[in-house]
Amino acid sequence: MYKLIKPLFFQFDPEKIHYTVTDSLKIVQKFWGLPGLLKSVYGFKHKSLECNVFGLNFKNPVGLAAGFDKNGEYIEELANFGFGFIEVGTVTPLPQPGNDKPRMFRLKADDALINRMGFNNKGVEVLARKLKTVNRDGLIIGGNIGKNKNTPNEEAVNDYIKCFDVLFEVVDYFVVNVSSPNTPGLRALQEKEPLMHILNTLQLRNLKKESPKPILLKIAPDLTNEQLDDIVEIVNETKIAGVIASNTTLSRDNLQSPENLKAEMGGLSGKPLTRRSTAVIKYLADKSNKSFPIIGVGGIHSAEDAKEKIAAGASLVQVYTGFIYEGPGLVKKILKDLVS
Repeated sequence: MYKLIKPLFFQFDPEKIHYTVTDSLKIVQKFWGLPGLLKSVYGFKHKSLECNVFGLNFKNPVGLAAGFDKNGEYIEELANFGFGFIEVGTVTPLPQPGNDKPRMFRLKADDALINRMGFNNKGVEVLARKLKTVNRDGLIIGGNIGKNKNTPNEEAVNDYIKCFDVLFEVVDYFVVNVSSPNTPGLRALQEKEPLMHILNTLQLRNLKKESPKPILLKIAPDLTNEQLDDIVEIVNETKIAGVIASNTTLSRDNLQSPENLKAEMGGLSGKPLTRRSTAVIKYLADKSNKSFPIIGVGGIHSAEDAKEKIAAGASLVQVYTGFIYEGPGLVKKILKDLVS
């Protein structure tokens, strides 16, 4: 069915149709019986899919990546498509509009997206209030946290602390996002010294809690092997729970789309990222001797893509662009293939 309606969706601006579809989904699912119908169509349960990663029990290893539901407004509706976990955000302490529109572009010839959203969100207080009302039904929820655009890098740690404190009681794990290419200067925080400062500060705060939460680091796929070596060292030294590999890429290599699309500023996601993100996962897993879990994300458009990420060393996987291009049935296809 999705193959029939996707061409219609793709006639519209990608950001506008995203909110049109998710808002409609929320309205339609209020009708009696539809959530159960969606679960029966798209859900898939099997005992072998259950897993414990960084101390959390997941119904299955397939999640929705951050960015799809920045403000936690559609969690219950999206959960009906079979996800084992959903990551909300990226959220910042203060609300911000993000970059000027248009800021999301389809590269249909490459099954890809370019976005320069710029951490548009309603602020951490709004997200926290929303998460308090969510019926989770065993769903794991992650909180992806970042800094406001106008916060200088030398003060960035304070933004991460604020998000951590406000969300602590309402998320199951945290993701420190210093790898988005769409906030000026943010990726400089991936350098060893500032990153150690942010992670150590959060981890010290975390360990003072009665029940600490897993803290993960989301990294860019554009890091060199030397920088990845630093990431392994940083994760082991700070004793955070793991890594998400990877965010979007600035590379435009081997794209088939028109030059005007390739020239758009922002992070590229989708099929062109598949191999690189898998290579980063394998490098981290091998270099660290699998001393920490990795969530694999980037270019998962099929069950085979997901299995390759897991074979490379990922404990869990996330989808985003593949979910848009392949439709909601992608999750069930991956889960069924993982069982077979």
